[in-house]
Amino acid sequence: MELMNSGYPTPPAATAAAGAELGQYLTFVLGGDAYAIGILSIKEIIEYEGVRAVPMMPAYIRGVINLRGAAVPVLDLHVRFGMKAAEVSKRTCIVIIEVEVNAERTVIGLLVDAVSAVVDIPASGIEPPPTLGAKIRTDFMRGMGKINDRFVILLDVNHVLAADEVSTLVEASNS
Repeated sequence: MELMNSGYPTPPAATAAAGAELGQYLTFVLGGDAYAIGILSIKEIIEYEGVRAVPMMPAYIRGVINLRGAAVPVLDLHVRFGMKAAEVSKRTCIVIIEVEVNAERTVIGLLVDAVSAVVDIPASGIEPPPTLGAKIRTDFMRGMGKINDRFVILLDVNHVLAADEVSTLVEASNS
């Protein structure tokens, strides 16, 4: 799938020359906000073509897809982050990622509104997650990336779900 232009151009090479180590991130839209995931976690991006519901799963599990013969659970990040369930549009995509659970790699799909672009963000352009109080979780955030005076929420894919939740997903997709 071709990545769509988000209006987030890659920072100039001069930023990298200033001694900052660059990281590459896939940016995407979720509920009107910009998010990003490190590209090393991403296996592929596929168009949304329907998801098979699995009974008795948490609300944030949209279901499973058949990805070349393997059942892959698909998470609705809207619901996972406390928003209304995602509405499917022409730009809706599933980002296939690998997460590490108990020293094992697991494949999961993330339902997103639209994929934007792959961008370079220097380490100096990443702020730590904000402290929002004890009742608001920020453990799923790697930080806040700054791209041309705009912030993007950088997700830590290994913490978007707790280990026991991923184990439940793996068991469900294998049955």
